Amino acid sequence: MLFLVAALMLLGVVLGTVAHAPLAVTGALAAVIAVWLGVFALRERHGRRRNPAN
Repeated sequence: MLFLVAALMLLGVVLGTVAHAPLAVTGALAAVIAVWLGVFALRERHGRRRNPAN
């Protein structure tokens, strides 16, 4: 339960920071995170196809 409270507090801090950042900075960071998640998803999918025993 304490972990959940800490996670929600951290989320509030991050969202508060984004609310005060310029829109261009927020958009650029969102694009970087989206690309990072896309690369991660592709690597995971490729890794599972290559080694189905795990």
